[in-house]
Amino acid sequence: MEEPIAGTSEADDIAQRGLRYTREQFGAVLSETEHYVREKPAQALIFAVVAGYLLNRLPVGRIASALLRLVYIALKPAVLVYGASKLYEAAQENEP
Repeated sequence: MEEPIAGTSEADDIAQRGLRYTREQFGAVLSETEHYVREKPAQALIFAVVAGYLLNRLPVGRIASALLRLVYIALKPAVLVYGASKLYEAAQENEP
């Protein structure tokens, strides 16, 4: 297991590992998709046309807008909790 870099927190290390894992998984999905399309091009084309049609018919703008509103609503308490945890950490460090 890799040692964290001096001056970085464990959260930074977890974030780096998460990013690396996500990149690996994305690469694997991309590779599998490419392999599937090369083996079955007609079926892949049909799936692409159906997906395109569904995306065209769905109210994508409304769905994205609703998701952004939900993120905005959830962001306020998350920032509050994050700030409170940072204050708690600072108070713990200042104790004798």
